[in-house]
Amino acid sequence: MQFDDDLIACAEAVQKGDPDRFMAAMAAPVEARPLLFALYAFNIEMSRAPWASQESMIAEMRVQWWRDVGAEIASGGQVRRHYVSTPLARLVNHEAAQVIDAMAEARRWDIYRDPFEDEAAFDAYIDATAGGLMWMAAASLGEAEERVVRNYAYSAGLAAYLRAIPELEAQKRVPLLDGTTAGIVRLAERGLDRLATARQDRRAISAAASAALLPGWQAEALLKQIRAQPERVGAGALGVSEFRRRVSLMWQAGTGRW
Repeated sequence: MQFDDDLIACAEAVQKGDPDRFMAAMAAPVEARPLLFALYAFNIEMSRAPWASQESMIAEMRVQWWRDVGAEIASGGQVRRHYVSTPLARLVNHEAAQVIDAMAEARRWDIYRDPFEDEAAFDAYIDATAGGLMWMAAASLGEAEERVVRNYAYSAGLAAYLRAIPELEAQKRVPLLDGTTAGIVRLAERGLDRLATARQDRRAISAAASAALLPGWQAEALLKQIRAQPERVGAGALGVSEFRRRVSLMWQAGTGRW
């Protein structure tokens, strides 16, 4: 598929707003890139909507706008014109797009300053945001078992969320139920457990759908780093060398092993 103006704009938005997912999309097979760029551009729009205004009502309206887009896509009907929604509606699996509703509901939490009610609420947030996005990608690209995709997505989403802790705290949010060293280590261990569970069922993800999992290529290294040095979370010092990042992505893309 050729890149039209909308898809070019999506790719540029991802390159600027989500460099890691841009790298992952560029490492994916050429035929998967249009969908991935549309989905990742949509994710940028959805994740930014809660921060659109200090006025909660305006932020709610922005989240609802994208929620309505999701409903239009899922129904297979007319979809409002937007450089992201237009190509997304054409490329995404409409049944899988039903998860956009849960993604939008989870993003409403970002509008306010309330802490998560409990561990189940925290997990539901990670699953709805990271899990929903990765499942839409996988289901649109090939055969995949949702449970396996979501287990892998949880580890990737958790690692990304923990990298964002300093920014969330700066915005006066309460991002963690237990921000102690022990609590952070337990979170990292849970993420690694979910990753190991996903890997037990690698065959449940087809080669075509495995491109959807590329954004999680750093998850294991980051979660192990957090487990070993949990103080890095609060310091905003998570990450591996640029060389290791690129080599590990190339290895996953080239082998299809995640």
